[in-house]
Amino acid sequence: MPTDARGGSALLLLALLACGGSEKPPATQAAADTTPPAASTTPALMAYVPNEGSGEVTIIDVALDSAVGTIPVGTRPRGSRVSPDGTKLYVALSGSPRCPPTMPDEECAKLRADKSKDGIGEIDLATRKVVRVLPGGSDPENFDISQDGTKLFISNEDAGEATFVDIASGKVEKTIKVGEEPEGVKLAPDGHEVWVTAETAHDVSVLDTRSGKVLAKIETGKRPRSLVFNQNGTRAYVSSEVGGTVDIMDAKTYKVLKTLKMPEGAKPMGVALSPDGTRLYVANGRAGTVSLVDLATDSVVTSTKVGTRPWGIALTPDGKKLYAANGPSNNVSVLDAENMQVTKTVPAGELPWGVTLGKAP
Repeated sequence: MPTDARGGSALLLLALLACGGSEKPPATQAAADTTPPAASTTPALMAYVPNEGSGEVTIIDVALDSAVGTIPVGTRPRGSRVSPDGTKLYVALSGSPRCPPTMPDEECAKLRADKSKDGIGEIDLATRKVVRVLPGGSDPENFDISQDGTKLFISNEDAGEATFVDIASGKVEKTIKVGEEPEGVKLAPDGHEVWVTAETAHDVSVLDTRSGKVLAKIETGKRPRSLVFNQNGTRAYVSSEVGGTVDIMDAKTYKVLKTLKMPEGAKPMGVALSPDGTRLYVANGRAGTVSLVDLATDSVVTSTKVGTRPWGIALTPDGKKLYAANGPSNNVSVLDAENMQVTKTVPAGELPWGVTLGKAP
């Protein structure tokens, strides 16, 4: 539910204005034809930002680059996806304690978890309300959704597992053992495989989306976080936080083709690929920057300073704007993806974890 009861009507008005509903034809045209121009039917694009610390999702209108509402969702929201039809937002929720990078693993293990809070929240975007919480396995962190919108593929951070969930029935179909501390989850473009990174195991598990069979294990740099495929599914790009690298993989032979060294001090996390597949964007975590990689030369073109420890990133479908969630800064940086300049900084909730883009319902 929005924090401002007027948010729905204000959002509608702003969307209509952004779509050109208030524009008047030039005077020379008005004399010949006084018929009002047809209103655009293109839905507004929204950025949804799960705030891990404050348990809510911030909604940013992409046309305005301003926050237009929030949705309370539950404990520790992290990974998120918009359904293919644009009507639902799914958010991974976890009752496991949040352990900062400076906390030793043995200390973190002593903290109490509340498993009743684990699950995948389903939000109706028209009403901005959580309508149900699906099972998501233990400590769900990230996930992807099938192209037909019927299944979720989820990483279970504390269990070293991946969980497949049927959305309609709300039931777990499969639980598969993967590497220790899984995080990144990405469906291959053909929908037949889902890849899961494992931070502590330093590898990627390739799973068959129908059988759940582990097809391959691919060694990566240290502490792999996120991954993205090119459009035809022949290449995968995997970021490694501690390794300070991005592995370029042949997604058909499961081989690492090349390892890109990111700038000094970079801790690669979120990754995004331009629509034409020529530019890779990498959030560098504690370095506080986002880098642009030219894939024609496999070289870093530039790195831009954003907020503190940028985590998840997202690129608009036209490839023009990039959004970076800056966890400890409690904000989102908006960048011109072409010249890598920050054009705006949008306040969010506490510890924004990532960004998901989707059309407003």
